[in-house]
Amino acid sequence: MTNDSDTAGPAWFTIHEAAAYLQVGEPTLYRWMRDGRITYRKVGDSTRFLKEDLEAVIEVFPSRRDVSHVAAFCPACHHPEMVSGDLRTTGAVSFYPSQTRFWTLKDSAVTVAASMCTRCGHVAIHGDVAKLQAIRAQPAEPAPAAGAETARD
Repeated sequence: MTNDSDTAGPAWFTIHEAAAYLQVGEPTLYRWMRDGRITYRKVGDSTRFLKEDLEAVIEVFPSRRDVSHVAAFCPACHHPEMVSGDLRTTGAVSFYPSQTRFWTLKDSAVTVAASMCTRCGHVAIHGDVAKLQAIRAQPAEPAPAAGAETARD
């Protein structure tokens, strides 16, 4: 990482340093640059990366166990600081699934909550999954295949 203590500029990574930081090969980094998957900067003939550019290429795939922590990270830049808030409109912001159970006494509006990333400004909207599951139409049971044997008592 190139960073002189005399200058107060950003910390730049070279191709070699960026590949080492991400623990990938340099050809992989060149492929990501060609495919537009990573942001880079040109300084003359030199290619440079900022640490934020390198961290933005890292994708997070949370397990079902960690699903409650998903709302804590920005889906755009993976920054860990999200500020909770409300989306304001002339009415309540709700999600209405296209197919719900036919006969239900429950309201089919799923309430949503919003949070905003302090780094990039991305607004993430999260819905009430438990409410969605309660009102969602259940798929019909698949019919047994023709010629399939059935168990007899």
